[in-house]
Amino acid sequence: MKIALPSVNDMVDGHFGHCESFTVFTVDENNRIVKEERLVPPPGCGCKSNIVPQLSALGVKVMLAGNMGQGAVNMLEAHGISVVRGCQGPLKKVVEAWLAGQIADSGLGCSEHGDHGCHDNN
Repeated sequence: MKIALPSVNDMVDGHFGHCESFTVFTVDENNRIVKEERLVPPPGCGCKSNIVPQLSALGVKVMLAGNMGQGAVNMLEAHGISVVRGCQGPLKKVVEAWLAGQIADSGLGCSEHGDHGCHDNN
């Protein structure tokens, strides 16, 4: 399974759409992290770029994020990527906590980053 996180300096970036990079962890059948890779999104809002299809093409099935608008959630889910919001802290610790069942989706979306359409329900 592959798990992606919006990241900056090995920490979860609080804003999915404008993160520095995505860190993708590959986890084996024993829930051990066996590979880590980074994907740098194109400049601009990630919700409107091709980053979600790229993550899907890599085989990502879960996005552990700090926060994002409903438009981004809808786009990720349309590409078969489950979204867990409310994550924060060091990337590996967040992945390990999620694998241990200690993190669930907060259900809270962001709405305070201006009017760039990422928060629409489409």
